[in-house]
Amino acid sequence: MLKTKQLIALLVVFMVFVNITNAQQRGSRVAPPAQKQEQTTAVDSVKKAPEKGPISIEKFIKPGTKPMVGLTTVYNQEGRFFININDTLLDRDIIMVTRISKAAAGIRSDFDGYAGDHLNTAMFRFEMGPNNKIFLRKILNRERSKDSTQAMFTALQRSNLAGISATFEIKAQSADKRDNIIDVTDLFNTDSETLFFRKSTKSSFKLGAPIKESSYISAITTYPINTEVKTVKTYMLADGSATATYELNNSFVLLPKVPMVPRYADSRVGYFTTGYTDYDQNPQGVKDIRMITRWRLEPKPQDVEKYKRGELVEPAKPIVFYIDPATPKDWVPYLIQGVNDWQKVFEKAGFKNAIYALEAPTAQQNPEWSLEDARFSAIVYKPSDIPNASGPNVNDPRSGEIIESHINWYHNVMSLLRNWYMVQCSPVDPAARKMIFDTELMGQLIRFVSSHEVGHTLGLRHNFGGTGFYTVEQLRDKDFLKENGHTTSIMDYSRFNYVAQPEDNIPRELLFPRLSHYDDWAIEWGYRRFPEINDPVKELTKINLWTIEKTKDRRYWFGTESSSNDPRLQAEDLGDNQMKANELGIKNLKVVMANLGEWSKMPNEEYDNLRTMHTEVNNQFRRYIGHVAKWVGGIYQESKTVEMDGDVYIYVEREKQVEAMDFLNRNLFVNTPLWLIPTEYMSKFPSRNELFMERAYSTALSSIVSRRVIMNLVAAESALGKSAYSVEELFNSLNKTIMFNLGTSREVDIYKRVLQKVYVTTLCDLFTGAATVARMGAVVKPSSNPKDMTECTAIAYTQLSDLLKKLKKTKSSDFATAAHTTYLTRYIEKTFISVE
Repeated sequence: MLKTKQLIALLVVFMVFVNITNAQQRGSRVAPPAQKQEQTTAVDSVKKAPEKGPISIEKFIKPGTKPMVGLTTVYNQEGRFFININDTLLDRDIIMVTRISKAAAGIRSDFDGYAGDHLNTAMFRFEMGPNNKIFLRKILNRERSKDSTQAMFTALQRSNLAGISATFEIKAQSADKRDNIIDVTDLFNTDSETLFFRKSTKSSFKLGAPIKESSYISAITTYPINTEVKTVKTYMLADGSATATYELNNSFVLLPKVPMVPRYADSRVGYFTTGYTDYDQNPQGVKDIRMITRWRLEPKPQDVEKYKRGELVEPAKPIVFYIDPATPKDWVPYLIQGVNDWQKVFEKAGFKNAIYALEAPTAQQNPEWSLEDARFSAIVYKPSDIPNASGPNVNDPRSGEIIESHINWYHNVMSLLRNWYMVQCSPVDPAARKMIFDTELMGQLIRFVSSHEVGHTLGLRHNFGGTGFYTVEQLRDKDFLKENGHTTSIMDYSRFNYVAQPEDNIPRELLFPRLSHYDDWAIEWGYRRFPEINDPVKELTKINLWTIEKTKDRRYWFGTESSSNDPRLQAEDLGDNQMKANELGIKNLKVVMANLGEWSKMPNEEYDNLRTMHTEVNNQFRRYIGHVAKWVGGIYQESKTVEMDGDVYIYVEREKQVEAMDFLNRNLFVNTPLWLIPTEYMSKFPSRNELFMERAYSTALSSIVSRRVIMNLVAAESALGKSAYSVEELFNSLNKTIMFNLGTSREVDIYKRVLQKVYVTTLCDLFTGAATVARMGAVVKPSSNPKDMTECTAIAYTQLSDLLKKLKKTKSSDFATAAHTTYLTRYIEKTFISVE
């Protein structure tokens, strides 16, 4: 009997072995779980060990361990950090924002490396996994299909499995399995690029390997909708010379269960966007969806009907910016004013008291307040020599809803403001004629920049069309400026009213940029709610018709900051005609230059201030030259939907291009601007006068002698015929004014020699296809693909060939002129040889 039982047992084992072997031979036809099932069954037929699951929370949490209750319940027990993932948190979208809480000493990379800097953003979900595990998945939103009723939903789901960023064993569990305790210590002690420094950031900071024993979790705190994790991270520098220690803060913020209703972007109104590829809206393809970024301003439930009737209501959740407690007290009121200036604008969208700024509370007033907490938006004051400020935001990728913003305010932005205002407005404002401005003047300059950066945090892009609308006459009219300001938008790279002349008697407050017509319209367009529609697709027709009607008034026009061809869309320009505006700007610059020696003086100091401000005047002159040069070969660009009449692209009028060339000849090519290099200044600091001229010449010629301009002129001539400004006319003008001595024995002074070298090297660049303007003395090397099927190469070759013939016939008894002529001749010959 015993032998029979043994035989049966052996047969069972044999059959199991055969089944397993056959399953392995069948390969992919049998899923791994089936194999495990058979193996388990075989073992269970002998003896099954009892499964060990999570213990109860009551047993796991030791007496004396105090819970911190919020979005998650946090326990700090025996040096390890545990959090409770309640089942209401499973499968919910959580956005993570990582910032530097305390920055390492001496580690900087351009604009980065300061306390408050944003390092990382990602969206996560906690998900219940098998075998008493919880997964943390990183969620991407690049492709979407609404739900299972849509044809592409299943296919997209199969091709978009979210990556598992971390796996946690459930250490303890409630009896109903709704509460699950996990240990997050090891996760936050890692050097995860998903949570902390990206690889590119570490590279720019020159950080090497992390030092584990000098890195740790310093605190985890939790609040109703967010959990904050502070960690100290220490790295060896890449060269091994020292260490760098940071305190980092991760904010994990629970996103709304129902995302905000998005608004689709429109190129006629400038908003930052977030987007995805939609597989539902186009039944025979895909559609690229761009959603504007905006705050979730909604009427309170009890005020919805008032809002529908057009009454002003307060939003359910206003936009609040806190001023960094580290901000110098002198500037706090002006930063606050810059935020509060937007209150009146939001009334256009139906909301009152929609935005305001407050001083950050003290620890006694609100112990929960933290600068790094993603629930709070702030203006962060950074002890930096960078002369700048910026206004980024963090938004919900599902809808574009702005969650929070930290404006970066670099201390040295004040030097930039001082330089701009002295160079542009000191002829009309005596308070700008010194190196240290009065507190009130500097405060008002800070207020203007604060308003501009706040605009970015509201979702607004730069509107480079904001300064190109008013005439020179209007910009000098006090009454007009009181009503309109000197720009239509503070969101342009708008500076100060440099067109105003001393005799115009324009008061200081009318010299600053301010919120104006376009800003009102842009906020109304982005933040006006349509409760009766509440669907981004269904509201498109209403918004399109609204936009068409509104933008018939050019004050509400938006111009992109990325247009290379439209001369109306430029940074730091002013007026509808830069030739006229910049002539007046140069007139003011000459006043500034004549007085810099006196205005830049500081007792007991050397001439560094004079050198700085002299360079600033030269830089401003080059801006004026660049503004005008862009009119040559320009093309206007108008954003239109199919319901609107007119062309989208329109060639700039021939008359405007002739006017631009006349300006350049008058102020640069024919009449050398020697006023930029006064002898009494140039002897006070190291300088080479001709280099100042070379930079100005390069600014103009790199623009007008370029592939962009030549191709535009050829296209315009093809479309418009003889009414167009032609390539031939351009080069006839340049050759007449720049190469004036060819075929003669005339002496050429040093500045005209510099001008001719810049012109010839730029032409050689055009011929060879080199990407940058060749500097004096550099031999142009051919591009990797010198073959050019456009007209550019042929035109450049023809011009260079003609110059070469004339240079060979040019003789001069002046040593420097003769040497210069020989150099240009050989330079062109070498350029031709280099592409053979």
